[in-house]
Amino acid sequence: MIVRILGEGQLEVADDQLDKLNELDGAVEAAVETGDEAAFEAALAALLDGVRRSGSPLPEDSLDDSDLILPPADATIDEVRELLEDDGLIPG
Repeated sequence: MIVRILGEGQLEVADDQLDKLNELDGAVEAAVETGDEAAFEAALAALLDGVRRSGSPLPEDSLDDSDLILPPADATIDEVRELLEDDGLIPG
């Protein structure tokens, strides 16, 4: 799966990492729902770090379509609220 972190680039993440990333995504979603800014910032940082750790960066000139697009590290809680779908930022 190819994941884009806005402002950073794309990473190829193995499908077997999806469950762990979904756990991290759940924490982001819960923080957004409660409006807890501190928890949101920590959860988003953990999610993005998880993607960075489990993924392999693609070349900057890669033309591959992204399967998932995640907000940048400095995204606000309101910006992420707009991006959330029923399954969170990472479906599944």
